[in-house]
Amino acid sequence: MKTVHARPYPYTFDPAHTALVLIDMQRDFLEPGGFGALLGNDVAPLRRIVPACQRLLALAREHGLRVIHTQEAHDPLLADCPPSKKARGGLACGIGDPGPLGRVLVAGEPGAGFVPELLPQSGDTVLRKPGKGAFHATALDAILHAQGITHLLIGGVTTEVCVQTTMREAYDRGYGCLLVQDWAASYVPHFHDAVVEMVVAQGGIVGWAAPLAAVEAAWAGSAFAQAAAAAAAAKG
Repeated sequence: MKTVHARPYPYTFDPAHTALVLIDMQRDFLEPGGFGALLGNDVAPLRRIVPACQRLLALAREHGLRVIHTQEAHDPLLADCPPSKKARGGLACGIGDPGPLGRVLVAGEPGAGFVPELLPQSGDTVLRKPGKGAFHATALDAILHAQGITHLLIGGVTTEVCVQTTMREAYDRGYGCLLVQDWAASYVPHFHDAVVEMVVAQGGIVGWAAPLAAVEAAWAGSAFAQAAAAAAAAKG
């Protein structure tokens, strides 16, 4: 068992029954010219978490945790894209339309692919999802049950939309979820901060939150590492 110094109280998990779920680290969301930028967002806050994602993925693979990458993307005919989603915002360039990175959020197009630094590796699971939450209209729950997964370390983009939605879906299905704070990001930083507080409010109404350093310290095991992680977690 491993214990992370988290908020609102320590998060204990068995690595054999834990998976990392990395949400939508796709070119359409993180790169200039992608869908996120076309919506008027600065992609820099999302790009900043890439090194943290690399670190946690390496740690997970080293210790044999399951790794799941989600990908928000639709089939080329948009048969799995509700009309309300396609119409949102009345955008000049929206889902399914040609953009600088190919058709926006369409499976197989360059923009729907993962950023080069975070490409899935052999043994990872890639889950394409049509909605914001990773459990909606996917086999994620069945996959996790088949592998005996009870706990999830969650991050990705954006914190207030797909990450938070997935975490709430997981909570309703009985999973113990830890939001790794610097493994997730929003185009609007205070949205990210607000979600962290929502997650840990009222005794952890949705789950737990902790910085990456606290997760790394759970494996490091030294008193110094644990103390540093506790201090980092206390700062939020």
